[in-house]
Amino acid sequence: MKIRQIISALEDFAPLALQDGFDNAGLQIGLPQDVDATGVLLCLDVTEAVIDEAVGRGCNMVVSHHPLLFHPLKSISGKDYVERVVIKAIQHGITLYAAHTNLDNAPGGVNHKMAEKLQLTDLKWLEPKVGMEGGSGLIGMLPTTMTPQAFIQMVKNIFRIETVRYNEWAGQQVRRVALCGGAGAFLISKAIENDADAFITGEIGYHRFFGHEEELLMMEVGHFESEQYTLELFREIINKLDTRIPVFDTQLRTNPIFCN
Repeated sequence: MKIRQIISALEDFAPLALQDGFDNAGLQIGLPQDVDATGVLLCLDVTEAVIDEAVGRGCNMVVSHHPLLFHPLKSISGKDYVERVVIKAIQHGITLYAAHTNLDNAPGGVNHKMAEKLQLTDLKWLEPKVGMEGGSGLIGMLPTTMTPQAFIQMVKNIFRIETVRYNEWAGQQVRRVALCGGAGAFLISKAIENDADAFITGEIGYHRFFGHEEELLMMEVGHFESEQYTLELFREIINKLDTRIPVFDTQLRTNPIFCN
């Protein structure tokens, strides 16, 4: 199996045309046209240790959610971790590929994986893409109505977190849930317009919590935590292509934020 075939499968699922204008999804490092895939390491973020792990596992491809190369490089001298990763990946012949907002915005993508974990049904986009199938954020229905505290506890269990940041809310029952993986605070107004009882995302920010006490329950679960199931999605896409390709989830902690 060629690396280019894996890239084609990822882009068939999440076309690069779906990425947001600020993004840099796609092939980051490598010349994959005629290279056989020896193995694929999956992660949210690429670090030097991730490259070392790929080498140790015999993988010549790393697929990440967040692009390593987000801003243009004016030099590659090893002065920061991004440049050191670039150098190490090239030295070891490792292809780096990122599926970011195109995977968020794709049908069946990151947000659908979140909705699947929450068992939401009757899904629709919060902000559909104009002229193409896809969009930002989702809204759907829980299987049963829940109290806010029961819902908060369920979210903590599903996203494997000990704490959730949330606002004071006057409502008593949660059934209609909006969500967006990562930094989804830009969709709060869309969640309100769609009569959501609750909105879940990775990052909201202090000031955005104000003024919605009568409108909806807003929940901030952490950027990394909201997107953790992206690795399952990568695995499903690649396994559908060929189950013989060795595929590994990184065993390293790449979340730079610690809670104690």
